Amino acid sequence: MEGNIRANLKPGMTVDIVLKADQRTGKLTRGHVKRILTKSPTHPHGIKVMLEEQDMVGRVQKIIKEE
Repeated sequence: MEGNIRANLKPGMTVDIVLKADQRTGKLTRGHVKRILTKSPTHPHGIKVMLEEQDMVGRVQKIIKEE
């Protein structure tokens, strides 16, 4: 599934995100979605989410597993 479509995401899902600090390198961080922060139905760079792990915020690049 694509990480740039809001309807594909739900709290609890496992996703890979790119943090703001890692945008240049493209380093991905894996975690579970706590909150979906982007209000629009799509975003070209990925939907912004907050992860349960340390409240990290970034844009979804890949959906790993649905809960």
